[in-house]
Amino acid sequence: MILRYIYTFFLGLLIAMFVGVGISVFYEQPTQPNCYQQINYENQKDPNNTYIQQQEKLCERTIQKWEEDTMQPYNRNVSMAALGIAIVLVAASFLIRTKTKVISDGVMLGGVFTLVYSMIRGFASTNTKYSFVVVTVAIIIAIILGYTRIIEPREKKSPATK
Repeated sequence: MILRYIYTFFLGLLIAMFVGVGISVFYEQPTQPNCYQQINYENQKDPNNTYIQQQEKLCERTIQKWEEDTMQPYNRNVSMAALGIAIVLVAASFLIRTKTKVISDGVMLGGVFTLVYSMIRGFASTNTKYSFVVVTVAIIIAIILGYTRIIEPREKKSPATK
């Protein structure tokens, strides 16, 4: 019996990792600018001089602009892809439930883990409206899963009270 739970958890974890790695393979993360390496510290006798300080501030602004213009949209796009895949995985777990309960539970758990990954990436996008949408979808999925996987089976097993 314990082996069944371990297998379900392991399958769910593998599915979520598969989705995360798959997204990163087909939608590569942008590379951060290497502006600090371009600052020539060796030719400057005083490391606290204004030239180096100006170059470092310029580099910080460049990286901040890259974060806002490149990484935040990238994180939002990854979150959208993961959210869509999570919804498909949870829906698929309902379709295959009648045939193989253990695999269905693993796929469902993989969908839940992928949903958590989507939420984390959504928060990294710093778009509060998008994050709200992702959390709303997560709540809806949690309610549906709770009802169909926990409450409904218990109602079917318990005798009708009249």
